[in-house]
Amino acid sequence: MERKTVRRRVLPGIAMLTTLVAAVTGLSGCTDGNGSGTSDQKNGGNTAAPAQPGKYRSLPQPCKAADGKPLKAMLPTSDSLTLEARERLYEGIADASYDGDRHVGCRWNSQVPEGTLLLSVNFERVVSYDRVTTSDDDKAHEVYVNRLTAAQLPFPGPATTPGASPGTPGTPGTNPSGSPAPGGPPAPSAPSATPPGAPAAAPSTTPSTGPASPSASSSASPSPSNSPELGSRVLEGLGNEAFLDDKLSAAGATAAQARTVRIVFRTSNVIVTVEYSVQPTGPGTVPPSTETQDKARLLAEALVERFNE
Repeated sequence: MERKTVRRRVLPGIAMLTTLVAAVTGLSGCTDGNGSGTSDQKNGGNTAAPAQPGKYRSLPQPCKAADGKPLKAMLPTSDSLTLEARERLYEGIADASYDGDRHVGCRWNSQVPEGTLLLSVNFERVVSYDRVTTSDDDKAHEVYVNRLTAAQLPFPGPATTPGASPGTPGTPGTNPSGSPAPGGPPAPSAPSATPPGAPAAAPSTTPSTGPASPSASSSASPSPSNSPELGSRVLEGLGNEAFLDDKLSAAGATAAQARTVRIVFRTSNVIVTVEYSVQPTGPGTVPPSTETQDKARLLAEALVERFNE
């Protein structure tokens, strides 16, 4: 009777010890080599971290993002407008948008005696739907490159001087202007029409009353209508990357030439487009390239600062 009682008390203790050993073995199998966490043997290694999201999660209101000073310089108003009408003009008209966090825009229109001035500003926030391989910034760069290609502009490269034309080939050993080149043989001199030993002709002191010589007329400064064309090009120092597209409409017998300058730049995952159009009233009037581009760029620089705030 006593032996049976002892067995009944010992057997439950052995069963409890076996259960504890199995539990400890199971836990050791779930920990990694450092004992700091679980490991998934099915994956076979660590998974690459997804790409970081873009800097901007929302967009500012474009009608209020444009700074007042460059805006008024681009859109002068007629003296006949009242103060209330001018304020409404500079407030702009917002574009219809179904997703204000992805794409927004604003437009302005100013009518002056000299012509019509049109301005538009658009913000587009680019989002990558494949964060494993492409970040928001990389996707925005792809969108920018597509627009650069559509504008038929070259990718950034060595800078060229605007308006430079290739030199005209001249006499061997001379520069294009006809002067002797450094290190080259001297240019042959024209034969003298005065016989040897004859006295030289005295210079005439009578002022010339005839028409101006071609050299004098060519040295005159160009008129404002013949200002140099800067043309379309890639810009530096504006956001992460930027380009300028300058288009001049064809000249007509009665219609004036309109100029449209479009600046596109990228800042992180946002693409900004500024489009400025000058449409003169009088025929034969050409809006100057330098002035139109400078005004558009000043506004673009103000928008870059707005996004950096």
